[in-house]
Amino acid sequence: MVQLDSRPRAGAEVAAGSDVASGVRSKGLNSNSVGLLGNTVIGVSTVAPVYCLTTTLGTTVAAVGLQMPALFLAGFLPMLLVAFAYRELNKAIPDSGTSFTWTVKAFGPKVGWMCGWGLVIATVIVLSNLAGVATEYLYLLLGEITRSDAVAALNDNKPVHVLTCLALIAVATMISYRGMTATKGVQYALVGLQLAVLGLFVVLAVSKALGGGSAGSIDFSWQWLNPFAVSSFTAFTAGLSLSLFMYWGWDACLSANEETGGSEKTPGRAATLAMAVLVGSYLLTAVAVQMYAGVGGTGTGLGNPETSSNVLAVLAGPVMGPVLGVLLFVAVLASASASLQTTFIPVSRTVLAMSVYEALPASFTEVNERYRTPGRAIVTAGVGTGVFYTVMTMVSEHVLADTIAALTLMICFYYSLTAFACAWYFRRELRRSVKDAVLKGVFPVTGGVVLAAIFGKSLVDMYDPSYGSGSSVFGVGSVFVVGGGLLALGLVVMAVMTRRSPAFFRGEILTRDTPALVIPD
Repeated sequence: MVQLDSRPRAGAEVAAGSDVASGVRSKGLNSNSVGLLGNTVIGVSTVAPVYCLTTTLGTTVAAVGLQMPALFLAGFLPMLLVAFAYRELNKAIPDSGTSFTWTVKAFGPKVGWMCGWGLVIATVIVLSNLAGVATEYLYLLLGEITRSDAVAALNDNKPVHVLTCLALIAVATMISYRGMTATKGVQYALVGLQLAVLGLFVVLAVSKALGGGSAGSIDFSWQWLNPFAVSSFTAFTAGLSLSLFMYWGWDACLSANEETGGSEKTPGRAATLAMAVLVGSYLLTAVAVQMYAGVGGTGTGLGNPETSSNVLAVLAGPVMGPVLGVLLFVAVLASASASLQTTFIPVSRTVLAMSVYEALPASFTEVNERYRTPGRAIVTAGVGTGVFYTVMTMVSEHVLADTIAALTLMICFYYSLTAFACAWYFRRELRRSVKDAVLKGVFPVTGGVVLAAIFGKSLVDMYDPSYGSGSSVFGVGSVFVVGGGLLALGLVVMAVMTRRSPAFFRGEILTRDTPALVIPD
């Protein structure tokens, strides 16, 4: 390991850890290690489309019924608007700290620090959930292959489940530690596999639905794409929150900007391509599944509460048959495993950037000499994820579920702040042209307002003990306690760092007028 010295040095060359005009700092990462295709694959992989679908299809139907495809489309729109903010900010400031760096430059160190905290906590929560789902599907797959219920039931053995989770987290940490080149090679195979199997599943589901292959099959209706047909605003908000979770992670493309060829433009293009792949996959799958299974509350119906949390596992056999159905288990396992690896990218690069700018302890500036990765940040994220998952699982399965439900708060929190940061940072440029006004102002603000509104409405709904698992703490919903508690914990940690790193919080390290680092293509 080498530790980057992020202190100002007069006359320093542009090298790992040096300053550029006392401004945005190099991190010592491996530049030009990934291109447009590789970065797009990383964006798709981090979102984990097949994993998201199996965990969200049923719960979304429970909230909005036949309007499930419409909510997937509605969730895409604010994400697309926020993506314009990321693209414009990345052009001006291609920094691996992304949301943290940009909001510091727009709104100051404290708002920026909390924005970075929201991203880090959201990532740890997702990493934990991904490890759990990967473990579940590993044993389901082994059970299908061996035709043994006892093997499949190993997932329900808590010590075995936790130990397997920890092993998967360790493997993902190791691959991420070895750098973008290693991560990219694994991702091509895993992402390609899951999208190919998902495409086959969609074709077979539609074919069987049209042929009357299921008792619950229903005819397609364009009304399914009408979000205004949802029965209530509360139901709409609940469904929209779930769909936002399904798109979370595309910004990993931007977190890899300092390691991408054409760092100012390529990551933004990759994010756009990744989102196009995601929305297309989600809409096609939503329509196909709804046509085949319907929204009934029994059997394979999407409204069946007993199967809503794992829809694809239930439909694998009926849609694809006993042989090809195994491929769907493989696809979900590949999806969760791939995302488990790439999700280390945003959290480790954000922690690295926060440390380089003296917002976190200097030990996190360490970059591995051989792989040019933020080794300490990656290992710390892996250890933190393992500890978090183990403690939450042992304490209560409901606590873990409520923690995942609280993820919506984190997503809306840091995405909306980033969107508003774009409009504020470029406020002097908005009158230059209609294009600037729309791309740097109207689109980001609109997306930010929508996400901020969802944040507020979700916070109110989560206060109710019936939200999520239905558990409560002193009469307050557990989801509210977990979500609000994690954000409050950020305030506590920030208070500690204010004493340890007063220069950053006085605004002496990173300001609006700090020149942007230009990384050579």
